[in-house]
Amino acid sequence: MKDIQKLLRKGVMNIEPYIPGKPIEEVQAELGISEITKMASNENPLGPSPKAVAAMEKELKNVNLYPEGPCTLLRKEMSRRLGIDEDMITFSNGADNCILLVASAFVNEEDEVLMADLTFFVYKTVTKIMGGRPVYVSLKDYAHDLKAMEKKIGSRTKLIFVCNPNNPTGSVVRKDELDDFITNLPENVILVLDEAYIEFASDKSCPNGLDYIKQGYNVISIRTFSKLYGIAGVRIGYAVGSKEFITALNTVREPFPVSLIAQAAALGALEDEEFKEKVLENNEEGKAYLYKEFQKMELPYVPSSTNFIFVDLKRDIKKIFESLLREGIIIRPGHLWNYPTSARITIGTMEQNKKFIGALKNVLTAPNSIYD
Repeated sequence: MKDIQKLLRKGVMNIEPYIPGKPIEEVQAELGISEITKMASNENPLGPSPKAVAAMEKELKNVNLYPEGPCTLLRKEMSRRLGIDEDMITFSNGADNCILLVASAFVNEEDEVLMADLTFFVYKTVTKIMGGRPVYVSLKDYAHDLKAMEKKIGSRTKLIFVCNPNNPTGSVVRKDELDDFITNLPENVILVLDEAYIEFASDKSCPNGLDYIKQGYNVISIRTFSKLYGIAGVRIGYAVGSKEFITALNTVREPFPVSLIAQAAALGALEDEEFKEKVLENNEEGKAYLYKEFQKMELPYVPSSTNFIFVDLKRDIKKIFESLLREGIIIRPGHLWNYPTSARITIGTMEQNKKFIGALKNVLTAPNSIYD
């Protein structure tokens, strides 16, 4: 076989692979622990929407058929709910894939793409796949520094990714900040607002990306059914933008990007108001509990507008991660983002939250601890 390096697209081997949260099955096999609590991947701790499950079960008998590519019924329902035209929205195989569609449609080789230096990993990946150049801007107080981003805009800038609320810190860009930033954007630059966690943002200062789209700004909003609706496993997300932007995304999109089951699940989930309220209530209750416990242990954390909390555990996070695994807890260690003592903790059920805090206390205070 010839040297694979000569066959690959230029730059592919320089792309760092995405490292997902450690799977439950892997931990069970490695440590022989049957009961595992995963608080690493921001999954919905209450499971999927019951109405989504019922819709999927009903559709199973039709899986011999191809799904409808345009997601017509779902597009109609979502356009009605969002108050936008149907051709201003497109669905795809999760929000991650929507991000790839944006890069595929707009990024040329050597184009610059601005992003925070601590944000969702996929922005960097899709930029490099298309031969673009990521330009990083440091966070300020764990949040996007839009003034610093504005100063980095140059003649080759094509896209700017702003994750709002931000993953993994949970912080938000305020509406007044974003208003000023968008007003000053050059007309040849597109702002991509990743709003995967927008439903959890109870802070009234958090802007809604759809407002800017309706006003005609060069904005694309990306959202998901994975978090609030609890159907991460079927993979469905969507992008909203001008008709011209969405036409471009549809041009590079696969013919059948969303499975028949996923479309049914999304339609069912949209109708499940009771479930959504329960998820948000659980999240706020769990957040308050974890805040209180972190304060007792004097562990600094970033106030969160999401379903996770970024916390400084003040110890070598690799060691804490491994020790918590032995306690049956999976967290997201911060060394992956060059934060060697921090972690991102998904807010679970109250039972899971209490189990995590108990395990964390055991790890940090055990006699002859490796952290002493």
